[in-house]
Amino acid sequence: MKAKKIAFYGMLVAISLVLSWVESLIPLNFAVPGIKMGLPNIVVVFALYRGGFRPAACVSLLRVVLVALLFGNFFAFAYSISGAVLSLCVMQLLRASNRFGCTGVSVAGAVVHNLAQVIVAVVLLKTVQFAWYFPVLCLSGIVAGICVGLLSSLLIKRIPERRF
Repeated sequence: MKAKKIAFYGMLVAISLVLSWVESLIPLNFAVPGIKMGLPNIVVVFALYRGGFRPAACVSLLRVVLVALLFGNFFAFAYSISGAVLSLCVMQLLRASNRFGCTGVSVAGAVVHNLAQVIVAVVLLKTVQFAWYFPVLCLSGIVAGICVGLLSSLLIKRIPERRF
């Protein structure tokens, strides 16, 4: 039984890695650098709703570490890990409250992810000028969060729940 669980979560990590790579191939050249669609978060939200906090955290953190090793650098890792940890905690709290649906949880996660990244940028680069990014990142986070939440909801409804 444990081997099936490990294989399932390994598959989720692999899917999130592929989605990270696909996302890196899609240029989103807006006025602010760093805007992404958040495709790997579909897998994280799915894992959160299907397996709970621990599997979602494992999938999210393993993806962040592997993407940083394969495609990134220290700064990319610092931004990603801060956003992943804070957004996952907020998403878990909102999911556990049963007051928000999958899309609301996803939107909150996206906005908080962007907030964490702006805070890290301000700290690492020692300037508050990056704070002006937040309103634009917040808007993009809302749009991405809605899309991720809707896609995650669809997957949760369509993929049968199995006990691993």
